Amino acid sequence: MSLKETAGRAAVLQALYDAIGDELKAAKAEQAAGMKAAKQETGTRQISAELPGGQAVARVTLVSPGPAATVVDEGAFTAWVRDHRGDQIKREVVTRVREAFVKSLLAELTAAGVPQWCDQETGEVHTVPGVVMQPRAAYVRTTWEKSGRDEVARAWQAGELASLVLPQLAAGGAE
Repeated sequence: MSLKETAGRAAVLQALYDAIGDELKAAKAEQAAGMKAAKQETGTRQISAELPGGQAVARVTLVSPGPAATVVDEGAFTAWVRDHRGDQIKREVVTRVREAFVKSLLAELTAAGVPQWCDQETGEVHTVPGVVMQPRAAYVRTTWEKSGRDEVARAWQAGELASLVLPQLAAGGAE
């Protein structure tokens, strides 16, 4: 497969993956609402999932777990533990660099290409300990044309993508 064909295939699969993900979320939300309604109306908690021909392929079960304890007020909870189980309190002093400063400093060092920072007030150049310049891995980005995803969908519906996608999605999974 040529690079152009590989890029086309990857773009098609990304569009399909995105579309399937959205459809799956919608289908699961509809399924959950239907199962909750069926439990309310008829007590049904399980149903067979079938292919259009009627072949059962799975079971769908509405699971109703019992309530779980969850801390929602950390201060009140900690005060209670301190008063009643003081042996379970861990006291520590935490020193952290502010995330905004870390992000800003690393961006500045990256732009400079060296792990050195210049104090603007004194002009002193500091080599920042604990920071190294590491190569970053190359990556591929897909930027869609305005109607690119719609065109992929149209081509899929017209059966034009079989040579790019269907062989890898055949029964039994990808080879």
